[in-house]
Amino acid sequence: MFEPVIGLEVHLALRTSSKLFCGCSAEGFGLEPNTNVCPVCLGLPGSLPVVNSRAVDLAVTFALALGCDVADETRFHRKHYFYPDAPKNYQISQYDQPIGLAGRVTLASGRVIGITRCHLEEDAGRLVHPTYADHSLVDLNRAGAPLLEMVTEPDLRSPEEARELLNEVRSIARALGVSDASPEEGKMRADVNISMRLPGAEFGTKVEVKNLNSFRNVANAIAYEMKRQSRLLEDGRAIEQETRGFNEGGQRTYSMRGKEGSADYRYLSDPDLPVVDVGSERRAALTAAMPELPAAKAQRYVASGVRQGDAALLAHDVDTSRFFDAAAESYGGAAQDLANWLITDVAGHLNQRETPLAATSLRPADLARLVTLIDEGVISGAIAKELLPEVIDGADPVSLVDERGLRQLADGDALEPIIDRVLADNQDLVERVKANPKAINALLGAVMKASAGKAKPDLVRELLTRRLG
Repeated sequence: MFEPVIGLEVHLALRTSSKLFCGCSAEGFGLEPNTNVCPVCLGLPGSLPVVNSRAVDLAVTFALALGCDVADETRFHRKHYFYPDAPKNYQISQYDQPIGLAGRVTLASGRVIGITRCHLEEDAGRLVHPTYADHSLVDLNRAGAPLLEMVTEPDLRSPEEARELLNEVRSIARALGVSDASPEEGKMRADVNISMRLPGAEFGTKVEVKNLNSFRNVANAIAYEMKRQSRLLEDGRAIEQETRGFNEGGQRTYSMRGKEGSADYRYLSDPDLPVVDVGSERRAALTAAMPELPAAKAQRYVASGVRQGDAALLAHDVDTSRFFDAAAESYGGAAQDLANWLITDVAGHLNQRETPLAATSLRPADLARLVTLIDEGVISGAIAKELLPEVIDGADPVSLVDERGLRQLADGDALEPIIDRVLADNQDLVERVKANPKAINALLGAVMKASAGKAKPDLVRELLTRRLG
């Protein structure tokens, strides 16, 4: 009956060495609490911020990749709020002159999701809540770390679309080298704005769900709010505009506070920071240095013969696409065959080991050689699958084949004695095949087993068919 209207606010931790306005390390993950701080990020009297030029470049690059309008100048503002993890009692952010405006992201369905704005801001600290304690602890290691906030238009219409958008944004950020975009390390977080309405009606009252740290939580929080708000509206009750949190254990949202408006933050231009020049020359240089984006990669893979779904899988992971491109340079066969091995067989072993591709000793040229051995009829696919774990660990597939005598038996005279033995030992199967030729696969499997997997399957099938009429 009701449909959701959804917008996202996505926060990306930028990949810089230092924080946004001081020289402290931007990498605060896993450090001892409150060891990565200085007078600037603590907001001590007399300290003055200096803009991190690298952070500006990364933010502009991301905005340009999303098709945003990037003006010649951008400005920082103070956003006032009082909370234990905000040491200055305000956050340096951007208000009416952000990095970029009016961008877009296209989903696989072809739906275009508008991007309202991209802006830079400093991160807050972190509150730690000890178990069974009556107090909380404040860790300011990440206070002042550079964040890029991307705000979408209310164009999303389902939890699945929200999750797809987040995957797309993460892929773009990683491809550009803008952010690691790792939710598990707090380097990609999202807030959800959601309201319900009758299809085609005006927007309803929106509710914000804050600080969602995984794509699954984003989808689950949206699904819960859809049910909660729909029930209220069906009962004739009003939706309150508020900020809510998400209880991951209970898979439900809970009320935190009334929703603030922009006036509540009392924005003012930061008097300690000058206007930042992002002129045409700087934008042109950043555009020229921009690598190939996932959507363009996927199109290139499809043009080379890879199925569209597989092309998207390859293109949207930086390490996988880089590996595939390098392997394709050494491989002369069908691109889809190489893609199959990478996204199915190799990925399966990596999942079992819980190891990313970049952490293995697998070389692109070795995977290309392994698949080429199959194409040339040197080994069977079954033998290749047996060798794959060692190839992943850095072994040369050609050497393995030669050292173990695994080259396929493609000589009919050499295969005849093996086939004779199998037929003699499996008379019941022989009679079944004579009655039903489709049962020949059972005999084929028996010959392959007797040859230790070295027999060439097509030749075995041809010889069996000839022998059995």
